[in-house]
Amino acid sequence: MKHIIIGTAGHVDHGKTTLVKALTGIDTDRLREEKERGISIELGFAHLALPGGKKAGLVDVPGHERFIKNMLAGVGGIDMVMLVVAADEGVMPQTREHLDIVQLLQVERGIVVLTKVDMVDEEWLELVREELKDYLKDTFLAGVPLVEVSAVTGQGLQELKETLARVAGDLIEKPASGAMRLPVDRVFTITGFGTVVTGTLVSGQICVGENVDILPRRLTARVRSLQVHGGKVETAVAGQRVAVNLSGMEVQQVPRGSLLASPGSLSPSRRMDVKLSLLKNAKELKNRARVRIYLGTAEILGRVVLLDREELESGGEAYAQLELEENAAAGRGDKFVIRSYSPMLTIGGGRIIEPVPKKHKRMKEDVINALVTREKGTPAEVVGQYLNSKPGMMTAGELADISGLSREEAADALDGLEASGTVVQTVFEGVKYYASSVAYGKWTGEVTALVNAYHGHYPLREGFHREELRSRKFPNLGQKQFHALLQIMENDGKIVAGVNSIALPGFKAEPGDTYGKAVQAIEKIYQANGCQPPAWAEAISKTALPKGQDQEILQYFLRRGALVKVADELYFHPDALREAREKMQLFLAEKGQITVGEARDLLGTSRKYALPLLEFFDREKVTRRVGDIRLPGRAL
Repeated sequence: MKHIIIGTAGHVDHGKTTLVKALTGIDTDRLREEKERGISIELGFAHLALPGGKKAGLVDVPGHERFIKNMLAGVGGIDMVMLVVAADEGVMPQTREHLDIVQLLQVERGIVVLTKVDMVDEEWLELVREELKDYLKDTFLAGVPLVEVSAVTGQGLQELKETLARVAGDLIEKPASGAMRLPVDRVFTITGFGTVVTGTLVSGQICVGENVDILPRRLTARVRSLQVHGGKVETAVAGQRVAVNLSGMEVQQVPRGSLLASPGSLSPSRRMDVKLSLLKNAKELKNRARVRIYLGTAEILGRVVLLDREELESGGEAYAQLELEENAAAGRGDKFVIRSYSPMLTIGGGRIIEPVPKKHKRMKEDVINALVTREKGTPAEVVGQYLNSKPGMMTAGELADISGLSREEAADALDGLEASGTVVQTVFEGVKYYASSVAYGKWTGEVTALVNAYHGHYPLREGFHREELRSRKFPNLGQKQFHALLQIMENDGKIVAGVNSIALPGFKAEPGDTYGKAVQAIEKIYQANGCQPPAWAEAISKTALPKGQDQEILQYFLRRGALVKVADELYFHPDALREAREKMQLFLAEKGQITVGEARDLLGTSRKYALPLLEFFDREKVTRRVGDIRLPGRAL
């Protein structure tokens, strides 16, 4: 079933709330102050059964100029608008501002409702019709159905429902696939249940029991229960008005303006790249002008950084970067409205091109070209640019989330780019990861050069440490992405990835001409001295080893097992340890126990070596100490 949201718009006291009540039987004015003053202050919500069986959510917005902020919080997720104009007054200031806002948010479908027709005569009504026709001729509402109603007499209400159903039938349904996003427009507490938030689900779906991110505060909560149109559901999908009961959250942790999102799908930011449009009736906008930004259900102060000019003319468009005074979260393609800081007037709006950008230098052609591609490029061009600009391997789902494309569009684009050699891919733990061929070539060159230099400086080491390589060259990559990148480099024969180290193909950690004779001499010294080995410094002094390289040689011996560390500063040749172990095992099998003195005599050594050897064999479970004697250990 297609799910749609219809929003009202129009001047204060033009009958929006009365119309919604006449259509649905629901009074959307909840506050006592609203009842006393006779005007809407907060957003109101209702649901409407349309002819043909469809159900629509209705968002009733306040019309007073003082409550434009609340109006903006309600219209961001609507699919179509009912522009409500009172027949006794015609087009008024908030009629104009509300329509400007709806157009800036790029709502494309709607109807016009002429209310209070029972209060005027036909001659006046004809004048209002002509005024409306002239006013709307250059807007998206030019030529749309105009329905004349009276909430008092009931005139036109059935026709209005039928018209809404007909116009709604042509709407494109919001995507139920992809990441879930729900801007919070209301939050309250229900005794026994806790915190409940409401909003219009603009993409994806939300299910009972799953976790959601609460942005921009970076909190996480579990969905305890869901309601749609007052009834409990297990799953809600894009296009529905949803009430979400969040487990473990306080009201103040999820204020209006928050965004519920699929875990990890969005990141808060204080900058956003945008395509900005200025209204024709607005004053010129200077670079770094301070404005009020309305995004989703949030109001944020910020400055407009014009990237290719010093001033944006009335009615003009430009690429810009919004510098926000607090974190906000958005998806690519989200719409926004800006109002002047003071006086508060709606002056423009646009769409998000990049929700988490770097800070740009102004007047740079490459910056503008990149934004043009992200705004107008084909899916393949958009995906290719994101892969070039983001360091690392990414999945098709991740690319879809950051680019604003559907999963299917991103996957198709990647298939085409892979076929043309523009991207490379690998499968790691059952997941496909992609990288730009240009970026991959750059990373491969940098990694191989780094590892090659490392081999030259440390020829006895197995290779460059994996984690050090990640922290130095790829600090923004997670473990899985990093392993996927190494895997594709190894598949291409560029590197050999060990458990802990990265080496070049064909490399072997060997002494070579520089250290060869010294290594051989040291090993012979330890072999010859058996269970009375020399100190490492003493052994080194008998060779022509280059100064400062003794620890490299020592680690080389230890890695390949040519020496075994028995205690601090005490190393044995493995042949000596093997012989000592055999003698110990035979002695224990015959005598059942051994003392330090007996071990000393058995191994032909001194107490200096016998005691640490016994402690080593204790650790190896060859022996087991009981007081001053050793008994056979489990390994025996």
